[in-house]
Amino acid sequence: MLEEQKKIDVYESRWFEKAISKLSEALLKTVEDEIDEIIKNPKIGEQKKGDLAYLRVHKFKLSNQLARLGYSWVETKLEIYLLQLGSHENFYKKIKDQRKIDRKLIDS
Repeated sequence: MLEEQKKIDVYESRWFEKAISKLSEALLKTVEDEIDEIIKNPKIGEQKKGDLAYLRVHKFKLSNQLARLGYSWVETKLEIYLLQLGSHENFYKKIKDQRKIDRKLIDS
C-alpha cells in the first residue's frame, strides 16, 4: 500500500516575487526546479542559528553563480515560505532587514 503524500502549501514573500520577476525564462525554470527539490525535501537547506533560526538556505548554481534561496519550513502546518533569492552579496543583510515582516508572514 502506498503512503499518501500530504500536500505542502508554498507561499512567496514580495521580496522573493520581486527577485524572480527579474529572471529570464531559463533562469526561472532553474529556480522552479530547485523549489520542487525543496518541496520534496523541505529540510534540504541549511538551518540558520540565532535571530535567523526560522530560516533555511538552499544553495545552488544559477547562471554559473552560486545562488541562495532563503525559505522557512513550518512542519506543523506543512507550509513553505519562500523569502529571498539572491547571490551572497547582501543576501543576509536583506534577510535581517526584512526579518520582522517575514516573521509576521510565517506566524499568521
